Amino acid sequence: MKNFFLSVYLAIKEIARNRGRFLLVSLVIALITLLVLFIAALGEGLGNSNKQYLANLDADMLVFLEKADFVIPSSRVDKGLARTLRRVDGVESAGIIAASGTAILLPNDEVLKVSILGVEPGTPGAPAVIEGEDLQSELAAEVLIDRNVALRTDIKVGDRITIRSTQGTEDEFYELKVVGMTDGNLYQFAPSIFVTFSNWDKMRTKSDTELGRQSTTVNVIAVKVADSANFDSVEANILARVNNVEVADIPTTIANVPGYSAQQSTVNTQAVFTLLIGILVIGGFFQIQVLQKVPQIGVMKAIGASNGVVGLASVIQIMVVTAFGVAIGGGLAYVFSLTFPPTVPIIFNGTNSLIAVIALLLIGPLGGMVSIIYAVRIEPLKALRLS
Repeated sequence: MKNFFLSVYLAIKEIARNRGRFLLVSLVIALITLLVLFIAALGEGLGNSNKQYLANLDADMLVFLEKADFVIPSSRVDKGLARTLRRVDGVESAGIIAASGTAILLPNDEVLKVSILGVEPGTPGAPAVIEGEDLQSELAAEVLIDRNVALRTDIKVGDRITIRSTQGTEDEFYELKVVGMTDGNLYQFAPSIFVTFSNWDKMRTKSDTELGRQSTTVNVIAVKVADSANFDSVEANILARVNNVEVADIPTTIANVPGYSAQQSTVNTQAVFTLLIGILVIGGFFQIQVLQKVPQIGVMKAIGASNGVVGLASVIQIMVVTAFGVAIGGGLAYVFSLTFPPTVPIIFNGTNSLIAVIALLLIGPLGGMVSIIYAVRIEPLKALRLS
């Protein structure tokens, strides 16, 4: 215990005497912390923008067209398949999901790009309403908006919005009344609006060949299983009863969202390389520190300081400087996060941020390991040039 307190005293005393130098390296660690936290938040934000609607689905599986590779835009199934799936053993409910892109016209000739999703109210695929009321009629000119639409515009429940959709080579405009609001439904990097299938089919983007033709197909069917433990048996029942389809759970669907896996791999790689840079920076700084104080370490050992005291003092010094830098970086990240508008895909997830902070605290001792080993191996006579 005496050696421990001696190590603490030596570490803190040196930091106090050379506070300018140690503050500088703490600020460097703070910048590395800021960068790592923002990379983690960017990865979470980009992933969330791609998967949020799917991750929040009140469903256990999605039914795709066979050979669609679990990609929603590539899948086309008959709208009536939902009724068939509701009669399959183990299925509690099923609902359609039809997706397209459109734009909401805003004042001053501005537009907001949104995903327009056709759903059946009260079935899997339809979002929970947090304000206002749900869609009531199949043909009524009504729409649910995601909270992200409200955050980016002045639209609120009760307002009327105008939708612009490309039909062939012309733009068509549709007026809808906002009857309710949902939350957490970003889809393909855009906030979502929800309408009934009839309205979706009328308002979706169409090619020349689709003009004047009523569609009976949707992208996928969302299925809620009565007992999630029977997922595999329900999947087998569906494949036995329906031809030319394939089934995927929600995590598989998210993993197959175009670009999602590659995007997350890129962001994670950036985070890893940033941590490696942190290890090199910290390691280089403390190695220089040890080289500059070789005579002092030699004197300490000559008057009786053990290798344990010297090594522990170095470890404590590294941990204090690293913790201080991480604290500064974490505080800056929090302050900066309050200034970003809703359009910037930055989300500080508590779990991911905690993992990043723990990793940053660990890179200090890891980066300084070479300097610690070097300090322990210093021989007093050689350090004092008496050998």
